Amino acid sequence: MTRPSRHVTMLSVAAVLATRSTCSRRQVGCVLTDKYGRILATGHNGVPMSMPHCTDSPCPGSGLPSGTGLDTCGAVHAETNALMFCPDIMKIETCYVTASPCVACCKSLLNSSCQRIIFLEEYPHPEARELWTKAGRKWLKL
Repeated sequence: MTRPSRHVTMLSVAAVLATRSTCSRRQVGCVLTDKYGRILATGHNGVPMSMPHCTDSPCPGSGLPSGTGLDTCGAVHAETNALMFCPDIMKIETCYVTASPCVACCKSLLNSSCQRIIFLEEYPHPEARELWTKAGRKWLKL
């Protein structure tokens, strides 16, 4: 048996985290790691604590296509949840996420030491990649 790469392993962890999502539009998982590949924090998308889950009580954005109407969607994005629980955002080197970040999440990640985003699926916000790479950081689809 071949040992999976660190990227494959962390994206697999992110994919498992995504199964915890209660968003009716898209399930996303995120893993933040340091320069040694150790996990600093994890997150998945879903409504704020103590709010009804969209899978039980759909939010106003639940019927819209993924990537649109983000202001009407009740979910906090996986990257934001991971950043909120990260003990030191200045130790982040890599963000592993099942879907590439939106513009707002890229802005938040740019305020950390994160140098690369590695993802499985491209989110429909090409402006996010432009913003990230303009800052000289790596954007990689696995």
